Amino acid sequence: MNGTTGRAAPLSHWLATAHRPARPRLEEDLSTDVAVVGGGIAGLMTAWELVRAGRETVLLEADQILSGTTGFTTGKLTALHGLRYERLRHTAGTEGAELYAASQQDALAHAAACCAEWGIDAELERRSAYTYVRADDRVREIRAETAAARTAGLDAHFVTETPLPFPVAAAVRLDEQYQFHPAAFLTALADAFTAAGGRIFAHTRVTSLHEQARIRLESADGFDVHASDAVVATHFPAFGPISLMVRLTPRRELVVAAPVPLETDPDGMYITPEDDTRSVRTAPYGRDTRLLIVTGEAFRPGDGDVAERRDRLETWARAYFPGFGETGPVLRWAAQDVDPVDGLPFVGHPHPGTEHVYVATGFGGWGMSGGIMAGRLLAAFLTGGPRPPWAELYDPRRLPPVREVPGLLKSQASVAGHFVGDRLHLPGPETVADLAPGSGTVVRDRGHAYAVHRDASGTLRTVSARCTHMGCLVAFNDAEEAWECPCHGSRFAPDGSVLQGPATEPLEAADDPRS
Repeated sequence: MNGTTGRAAPLSHWLATAHRPARPRLEEDLSTDVAVVGGGIAGLMTAWELVRAGRETVLLEADQILSGTTGFTTGKLTALHGLRYERLRHTAGTEGAELYAASQQDALAHAAACCAEWGIDAELERRSAYTYVRADDRVREIRAETAAARTAGLDAHFVTETPLPFPVAAAVRLDEQYQFHPAAFLTALADAFTAAGGRIFAHTRVTSLHEQARIRLESADGFDVHASDAVVATHFPAFGPISLMVRLTPRRELVVAAPVPLETDPDGMYITPEDDTRSVRTAPYGRDTRLLIVTGEAFRPGDGDVAERRDRLETWARAYFPGFGETGPVLRWAAQDVDPVDGLPFVGHPHPGTEHVYVATGFGGWGMSGGIMAGRLLAAFLTGGPRPPWAELYDPRRLPPVREVPGLLKSQASVAGHFVGDRLHLPGPETVADLAPGSGTVVRDRGHAYAVHRDASGTLRTVSARCTHMGCLVAFNDAEEAWECPCHGSRFAPDGSVLQGPATEPLEAADDPRS
């Protein structure tokens, strides 16, 4: 992910248990064949596939590798993506759904082959994947999804019982899927990339991209990288046309994890669209326990009440999984995803006028298989190798289906509402006096909007509330103590430094609005 870290975020279980060797910072101008921006799974997989195909490749990451979405994922590797196939049947047709399923299954097989090739233990475990509902009036959705998944070529099954510790009304089950330790896998991938001659530069934030006779990438430290081709794999595209950005919607989800006794392990990967999403899996954790990982409470960045959402998620985990957190600490983190308007990722040229810039984005919460798919597809584009049959399915230049236009308009109406409406309902600077330690608020004073945070010691820090990406006003995330842009998902530390793009510049420092 291409962003800088100004405040230590809660580490995920994956980052806390993986060894990530230090990577050097870019300290000079350089020239290369291909430059990849973003050190998550899509960027690293692309870079590795390119370098082993013989193309000189440099990877640039604004923080440490895995510091973005990949490091905070749930680590599911499955072709069963919620209720995706029934939707694709309508938007992409039967053939499109078949190609989507085939591309995801190919990614799973490739992940397993990589683990074998590198000889690593990435906690790769075969598990059944389930999409379930508990409400009787949603059973028809599960039946339709099962039928659509089977038509797409998956050996999906309609079931009414699962190993979960509560009854379900119905579920789709897909066997022979995987779960893994994403940080262990990606660390090995980075090592394989550098062993093959690739170069990684960490703490190197790219602030602009210029497509001329050769690509020129500018870093925040003033150094340039010149390349024949560039890949932007920064989750939400930091550099891309408005036509692409308006078709992406950021979504944030919370995660709680804690050890549970072996006998309460639900032995599978589960997700439901109900209750603002509930996703469940376990991971190895000691001899007598498994780590239960629960994800949910989906919301748009900047929507607020995050601490309350996290409490609901933890309460749900404790209610249904006896022993949750009783024999070890409860871990808490969060992940951010980008949803494409038509349910399909964007992998390829971002617009018709470009020949040497590629993007990988819009994985909609399924970035592990999607990132591997994107890396292999982009490598085929960039090396002139055989293109897989699903290449056109993911082309960013495609037009959205007519039935998806209302969703696109709704998303953009939300952006417009935040851009204009948020400016009309701001309190005055007198509310700053009521800020409790660890909290923040946006206030208006003398025609300007200020983001004010009070730290644990009581000290106030004030920055401009205008996001440096496209000018929307940020809002405060009380659980993670971060400023978030509700328009495109940029996130900033209390001091204004970038935590997550697409913004590449920090929030401007400002004086106390009461002064």
